[in-house]
Amino acid sequence: MGAAMRRIHVGNALSAFGLGFTVPYLYVYVAQVRGLGAVTAGLVLAVFAVAALVVLPFAGRAIVRRGPLPVLLAALVTAALGALSLGLSAHPATVLASAAALGAGQAVMQPALATMIVDCSTTRTRSRAFATQFFLQNLGLGAGGLIGGHLVDTARASSFTVLFTAEAAMFVLLAAVMATVRIPRAPRFEGVPGQPVRASRRLLLGDRAMVQLLVLGFVLFFACYGQFESGLSAYGVEAAGISTSALGTALAANTGMIVVAQFLVLRFVERRRRSRVIAAVGLIWAVAWLTAGYAGLGHGSTAMATAAFISTYALFGLGEAMLSPTLGPLVADLAPSGLAGQYNSAFALVKQLALAIGPAVGGPLGASWPAPYIVVFVLFSLGITLLAVRLGRMLTTVQDRPWRAGSRIVMRGRPEPATSDA
Repeated sequence: MGAAMRRIHVGNALSAFGLGFTVPYLYVYVAQVRGLGAVTAGLVLAVFAVAALVVLPFAGRAIVRRGPLPVLLAALVTAALGALSLGLSAHPATVLASAAALGAGQAVMQPALATMIVDCSTTRTRSRAFATQFFLQNLGLGAGGLIGGHLVDTARASSFTVLFTAEAAMFVLLAAVMATVRIPRAPRFEGVPGQPVRASRRLLLGDRAMVQLLVLGFVLFFACYGQFESGLSAYGVEAAGISTSALGTALAANTGMIVVAQFLVLRFVERRRRSRVIAAVGLIWAVAWLTAGYAGLGHGSTAMATAAFISTYALFGLGEAMLSPTLGPLVADLAPSGLAGQYNSAFALVKQLALAIGPAVGGPLGASWPAPYIVVFVLFSLGITLLAVRLGRMLTTVQDRPWRAGSRIVMRGRPEPATSDA
C-alpha cells in the first residue's frame, strides 16, 4: 500500500472505533439516561436512517463535482458536531437534531472513503484494499464497543457525555489525517455541458448491470444486516429461547469470524469470478437460515439450540468476509470514468434503504411468526444466488474476473462469453 492508502485505512479504523463507542448504547442513553422514553429513542434511531436517505443522493453529486476529499471533510465536521451535541443534549428536539447531523455525516463518509480507495488502487489491488477496509471497520467497531461498555454508567449522564466527546474527537482526528492524503487526480466526468449531474444520473439508471447490482445489493443487505439486531435477535429470544448473553456471544462470533477469516477468504476470492462468489454467499446464507430454523423450530436441547444460533451468526460472518473484497470493487469497476462517487453513493443509498426496511419487517415477523420468518429468508438467500448468476451474464470479462485487468480503467462494452475457469 502507498502512503495515501495507509492513511485511508487508518481513517476507516478511527471512524469505526468512534462509532463503536456510542452506537450500541444510543437507545439506552436517550430512553433511560436522559429520561426521554422509548418513543423518543426509537425516533432517534429512525432519524439516523432518514438522514442517510436524504443526504446520500446529494453526496454522489458532490463527489462527482468536488472530489471525495472535500466531501469527506465536510461529513466529518458535521458528524463531530452531531456527536458532541448529542452528548450534551437533554431535550427531545436537540437530541433529534443532533442525531440527524451525526447520521448524515456518518452516511456520507461511506461513499467518500470508498471513492478514495478506488482512486488510490488499481483493478488488481482493489479487492485487497476493500477487504482491508472491512477488516479494520469490524475491528474498530468491536474495540470501540468493548471499551465504551466499560466506560459508561447509566447512573451518570456525564459518562455518556465523555463517550460522545471521544467520538467527536475521533472524527476530528480522522479529518486531520485525511487532510494530509494526496489522492491521485481522478478523471472528471464531463457529461452534457452544463448538466453533468443529470447526465451522470441518466447514465447510472441506464446501466443494466449496475441496476441489477443495486437490486442484488438491496436483497443482500435486507436478508443479512437488516436482520442482525432486529428480526434474527427477536427470533432467537422468542422462538429459540436464547439468553441475552448467548445473543451477545453470537454477535461476537460474527465479528470474530470476519476478523479471523477475512484474509484467508481473500486468497480464495481473488481468483474467482465475482458473480460466482456472490452466488456462493447466497447458498452459505441459506444454510445459515436453515441452521437458525433448527435452533428455534427443532427439538434439540437448549445447548444445541444455542450452538446452532451462534453458528448462524458465524456463517453470516463468513459470507460477509467473501462479499467485502467483491461488492465494493465491482461497483467501482462498473462505474464509467469519473463516476465512482455517483455509483458508490447509489449503492450506499440502497444499503440504507435495506437497513431501514429490514428491521421493520423482520422484527415483528421473527418474534411472532418464526416458521414463516425462516422460510422467507431462506428464499431470499436463494434469490441472492439467482440474481448473482444473472448479473454474471451482464458483466464483461474484466469486471467479473479482475485478475485479467491491465489498467485501472475498465472498458465498458458487451459482456464477453463466459469461459470455463472458476
